[in-house]
Amino acid sequence: MNSSPRMDENDVLRVKLEVLRSEHRDLDDAIAALHDQGTADMLTLKRLKRKKLSLKDQIAAIEDRLTPDIIA
Repeated sequence: MNSSPRMDENDVLRVKLEVLRSEHRDLDDAIAALHDQGTADMLTLKRLKRKKLSLKDQIAAIEDRLTPDIIA
C-alpha cells in the first residue's frame, strides 16, 4: 500500500493562492515605497502595477475555482 501523504487539487490551489496573495502584498509595498521615495520612473511603476493586476486576476480565478457554484 502506498499511503503517502498527497495533496488534493484544492489543497494545491490553496497553497498557490497564499503564494499569489503574498506576492501581491509584496508588490503593493514595493510600489508604495517607490512612489513615496519619488525615485522610480513611470515605466517601472507601470510594469509593477501591471504585474500586480495580473496577480489579482490569478487570485480571483483560483478563488472562483475553490468556491462551489450555488444554483439558486
